[in-house]
Amino acid sequence: MTGSFRDLKVYQSAFEAARAIFHLSKKFPKEETYSLTDQIRRSSRSVCANIGEGYRKRIYPKHFTSKMTDADGEATETSIWLDFALDCGYIEKQSYDLLFAKYEEIAGCLMLWPTAQKSSLRNQSLKHFTAFQDCYRHCNCY
Repeated sequence: MTGSFRDLKVYQSAFEAARAIFHLSKKFPKEETYSLTDQIRRSSRSVCANIGEGYRKRIYPKHFTSKMTDADGEATETSIWLDFALDCGYIEKQSYDLLFAKYEEIAGCLMLWPTAQKSSLRNQSLKHFTAFQDCYRHCNCY
């Protein structure tokens, strides 16, 4: 079991991707400062924040699932902003492909947690349920 959300591979991937987006978005035109630039930075960072919050709430299955679902939604939003950045010519196709694939991987990992959690709740025999521990055993993303 990991000691911190920072030890999770999915968090590390999300953080790395958010940093890459930050550096890429520095090159966006000035007119995008308060629209695309702000939105893509916010959503990419929110993936990390929701993973961290979810990890801290892992002993409360409904809160945990909610935060992982929010993180997945933010990953999807980030992918959509990447679509716009590519379409507007702000990023190269190679950068787009790498980041899009990274967010697809992150989203896939995030969606495994609630599924594993529901399975464990049905088969629960421990007094204190920890969704994260069950998912940790089932996923290679963590």
